[in-house]
Amino acid sequence: MKKRIWRSLIMMAIVLSAAHSIAVAWQANARRQPGAEITLYAPEQHDLYDGRFVLAASRIYQVGRLDEPPGWNHMGNDASNMHGVPGTVAIDVNERENSGTFVARLKLPEGDLVIESERFHEFNPCQDGGVAAYLYEHGDSGCGDTNWPKTFIWLAGWGFGKATLNGTTLYEDYQIHFMVTQGIRNRESFKVDYPLLGKQSSAGAVNPSAMQVDFYIRSPESDERNNPTRRVFDHFFAMEVTWK
Repeated sequence: MKKRIWRSLIMMAIVLSAAHSIAVAWQANARRQPGAEITLYAPEQHDLYDGRFVLAASRIYQVGRLDEPPGWNHMGNDASNMHGVPGTVAIDVNERENSGTFVARLKLPEGDLVIESERFHEFNPCQDGGVAAYLYEHGDSGCGDTNWPKTFIWLAGWGFGKATLNGTTLYEDYQIHFMVTQGIRNRESFKVDYPLLGKQSSAGAVNPSAMQVDFYIRSPESDERNNPTRRVFDHFFAMEVTWK
């Protein structure tokens, strides 16, 4: 009788341990998401992976304007304050070395704005040194904030940089972030349907058949009156992406 009880207790312990191991193994992180139906090799698993990404982006929109009074919303999920701006984005980075350049050249009503990365920096372990490739971020991904829905990101960079307006320094040593994502915004309306009501899947509320580049430059100082809560948060997105 005692042996049977001990066997039952041991089997129960094994089952609970296995269940715990599975739960831990499938805990959301930048590379693995619960419920995903496909397996993808990480870039660094490929013998020919050189880490270099060269991309260009165009059809650019600005969320809000420069120098709006406090109380602005520069997330722009409802697409009520979008402005098309002529310009180009050039990305040439090495993910293995956390090096390279991000440059946006934009023609705004205020003049010629140039945003340039100066050095990449890891603010969060999932950012892999400051330049990361093939990861999940935002939403409930376990990486990044919840300002955007969870999305698969082909390439992203974080760090510090500067901006000039008509050749004069506008921002110095501000934080810069860019990400090449699935379709966060609707192709036609530019709205972000997030949070998605009646969502049926654990996948992010994005359109995987579309791609965009989202980027911003923001101040280190905060301001609770704004969304996001920064004194400066100049936010842009590009709806056409070219790989080179």
